[in-house]
Amino acid sequence: MTTVLKFGGSSVATVEQIQSIANYLKNRTDQGEKLVVVVSAMGKMTDSLIAQAQAITDRPERRELDRLLAIGEEQTISLLSIALNSLGTKALSQTGAQAGISTMGLHTKSKIKQIDGGLLRKKLETYDVIIVAGFQGVNELGDVTTLGRGGSDTTAVALAAVLDKRCEIYTDVDGVYTADPRIHAAAQPIPHISYDEMMEMSALGSKVMEMRSVELGKKYGVHIFVGKTLESERGTWIMEATETMEQKAVTSVSVTKNVMTVSIKHVPQTNSAVADIFELLSGRHVNIDMISQTTFDSDIFLSFSCPLDEEEFLEEALQDIMERFPTVKVDRHNQHAKLSVVGIGMRDATGVASKLFATFRAENITFYQVTTSEISISYTIAQADIERTVAAIANAFEL
Repeated sequence: MTTVLKFGGSSVATVEQIQSIANYLKNRTDQGEKLVVVVSAMGKMTDSLIAQAQAITDRPERRELDRLLAIGEEQTISLLSIALNSLGTKALSQTGAQAGISTMGLHTKSKIKQIDGGLLRKKLETYDVIIVAGFQGVNELGDVTTLGRGGSDTTAVALAAVLDKRCEIYTDVDGVYTADPRIHAAAQPIPHISYDEMMEMSALGSKVMEMRSVELGKKYGVHIFVGKTLESERGTWIMEATETMEQKAVTSVSVTKNVMTVSIKHVPQTNSAVADIFELLSGRHVNIDMISQTTFDSDIFLSFSCPLDEEEFLEEALQDIMERFPTVKVDRHNQHAKLSVVGIGMRDATGVASKLFATFRAENITFYQVTTSEISISYTIAQADIERTVAAIANAFEL
């Protein structure tokens, strides 16, 4: 059996940490395990590389930015391979391309198209540990591409899907909690969580796992363990839902801090205007969320939210929209956050929304937008209200 392990940037931030991980991996291979290890860039290396590019231009060409960012993971795989081989463990470092990871889509935000699992299986006949650069692959043109935020998680789960469905994600947190402990100190650990809940939490702001990786886990039946690096006492298993999981209506509360809320006024009331606007947003690859529409007489009022780090894409799209519809007026608010409560128990429970609105009323908390899904309710609130809102909801639902 082959297990895929992933170590995040904070886990491999120094050579000493890499050596500690090498000792841990050696102990596991000494017990007969074969391992594929996915690693991120060391510490803040990716941020440093981006800063270097932006020191030259605030809009670096994205193909070249991908080539630059790939260096970070390639540094880590080499150092970890050197450390393992120095301990007598047969290890081989591999870039995404060498590991058979094919990608598609835009540079800096590509998706995995397919993985040739046979390449790794063949190499595991000779080596005990294969170390793969996370966050990267190669497209049909032979260019290096990166997978966007959380791409190393996606790499790890995708590799597990084509190997033996076993994936362990190690990072600087000891699992998934009912809320972010940095926001709410009394948050409780969650030992088991369903794929659906984890995907919803990831989409709604949880930084523990990247949503695409959990989606892959669900699609291919990969059980994912999330725990703190070199500490196995506590962690969270992400897997299929069980009856025990479904007993609680609300499992967690998630927060996305850096949210931009956009309002577009005076949209012409025609059959095509709204569709045209969202086509223009899509054409600039803006990740739209929390959409609402109101009609007054002959005007349409649209609002939506999007990540603050996509402001460059948004500005391009808004220019397109204002050129197409000169009468529209646009307002933007950068100091908002999205707060979401999540739980698969909401599918059958009643009164969750009522209890949430009552909590907002009791605490005198203002919200600006509300959206719902089958297992979540999300609100846009002011960033200044995050901590007290999380605390109030955690208290109301005993999280």
